[in-house]
Amino acid sequence: MIAGLLPQVSHGLHVSTAAAGWLISGYALTVAVGAIAVTAATAALPQKPVLVGLVALFVAGNLLSAIAPDYGVMLLGRVVAALCHGSFFGIGSLVARRLVPPERASRAVALMFAGLTVANVLGVPFGALVGERWGWRATFWAITAIGAVALVAIATLIPAWAGGAGGAGGVGVSGGRAGLRSQLRAFRSTQIWLTLTATALGYGGMFGAFSYIAYTFTRVTGFSTTDVAWLLVVYGIGLVVGNIAGGRGADHNRDVTLLVSLTGLALTLVAFGLLASNRPASVILVFLLGVFGFATVPGMITRVTDAAGGVPLAASANVSASNVGNAVGAWLGGVVISAGWGYTGPLFVGAGIVGVGLGVMGWAARGAVDAGSGVERAGGVVEARRP
Repeated sequence: MIAGLLPQVSHGLHVSTAAAGWLISGYALTVAVGAIAVTAATAALPQKPVLVGLVALFVAGNLLSAIAPDYGVMLLGRVVAALCHGSFFGIGSLVARRLVPPERASRAVALMFAGLTVANVLGVPFGALVGERWGWRATFWAITAIGAVALVAIATLIPAWAGGAGGAGGVGVSGGRAGLRSQLRAFRSTQIWLTLTATALGYGGMFGAFSYIAYTFTRVTGFSTTDVAWLLVVYGIGLVVGNIAGGRGADHNRDVTLLVSLTGLALTLVAFGLLASNRPASVILVFLLGVFGFATVPGMITRVTDAAGGVPLAASANVSASNVGNAVGAWLGGVVISAGWGYTGPLFVGAGIVGVGLGVMGWAARGAVDAGSGVERAGGVVEARRP
C-alpha cells in the first residue's frame, strides 16, 4: 500500500522521491534477510505459534510507522514490520498445502495468497483514499488495527494439527523431522537455485515498475492523485485473476505456466512504457501487469519447495528471493528516474529484468525435463495432513 502513498510520505517527511523509495527497498531487503534468519531461528518450534508471533511483529512495526516523528523512525518501523513477512508467507504456504491432497498444492498456495491479492484490490486503494483524506499516518493506524484482527483470527481459527510440531512442521525430508542442518542440505539441488533466481528477476521487474506507478499515472498519463486509488483497484483485480489462473495452470503444467506468465509480463511492461501517455491503454496494461505478475507466484513456491523436499526454509527462501528482486527493482527504478529517464524508465528496466528471468526459467525447465522428473527432488516429500 505504500506505493500508492509514496508522494504523500515523501512530502510529509521532507525527503526526496529516491529516499522515499527506500521505504520500499528497505522493507524488501529486510524481508529478504529476515525470511531466512527468522525461519532458521524458529525451525524447531510449532508453526502455529510462530505465525501468531510473526503477525504480532507486523502490528508493532506498523504502529511504529504510524507514530514516526521523522524519516529514520519511519524506516525503522518498516524494517520491524518486514521481519515477519518472509517467514509468514513461507511457513504459511506449507501450512496451506498441508491441508489438501498433493495434486491441489498449487491451488492451496494460491488460495492463501488470495489474501495478498484481495489486499491489493481493497487494501491498497483503501490506504490511498485514507491517506488522501486524513493523511498517510491514518493509513498506518488502519493497517495496525487490521493486523490485530488478523492476529486474533490466526490464533483462533488455524487448527493446531495443521501447524506442525517443529522441524519441517509435518512436511519433512524423507518423512522425518527436518532440523536446520537437514534443511540446508536440501539446497544442493540446482533446480532450487534456478527457481529462486527466476523468482527474484520476475518480481524485480514487476515491482521495480510498480513502486513508482503513482508517479507514472500522475506525471505521464495525466491522471489526478485521486484517480490513483481506483487504478490500484484495477491492478489488484489483475492480481486476483493472475493468482487464480496461475494456481490452476501450475497444477496442470507448472513450467509452461511460469514461462507463459513471464513472457506476458515482459511484453506488458514494454507496452506500458510505450503507451503510458494513453489513458485507456494504461488502464488495460496495469490490469495485465497484475495478471501476469502474480500468475507466477503459486508455481514458483510449489516448484522450489518440491525441489527442496518440502522444508520450510525453501518456502521462506522463495519469499526472500522475491524481495531481493523487489529491492533491486525499486532501487534501479529510482536510479533511472534520477538519471533523467522519466517515469516510464522503470517500466523498460523492469521489462529487461523480467526478460533475463524468462531465460533463467527456460534453463530450469529444460533441466527439469532432462532430469526426467519435472523437478529435481532433494528428498522425498511427505505430505502430513489430518487422517
